Amino acid sequence: MEAASAAPTEAVVQGAVLHADDSKVLAAAVEEAFGYRGDVTVTTRDGRTVEGYLFDRRAPERGADGSLRILVADGTRVRIGYAEVATIAFTGRDTAAGKTWENWVRKYAQKKLAGEAASIESDSGE
Repeated sequence: MEAASAAPTEAVVQGAVLHADDSKVLAAAVEEAFGYRGDVTVTTRDGRTVEGYLFDRRAPERGADGSLRILVADGTRVRIGYAEVATIAFTGRDTAAGKTWENWVRKYAQKKLAGEAASIESDSGE
């Protein structure tokens, strides 16, 4: 997918790469990554990469630097300052993609109309 430099305007999808060109773009990219239900890869300005699930972020406030925290595969939690972020890539599969309430109701109704067993239990997600 092509890299984007502007602030995201709709949900970011797997494969997108957002460049932290300015503070507004960075803030929007971090919010998108926080809401993404898959792994992201953050590349820092010095070339370091960290891949994992972005589980926490602290926006910069008056005189305080912002940071984000990523849970990596081995269970380690890594803190990265906003000022260090060069890009955020949405590299992992979004486990919530396509799992809206509307899709669930549609599938439930289709099963019922087809005479199949339909329950309120969620699927396994696989």
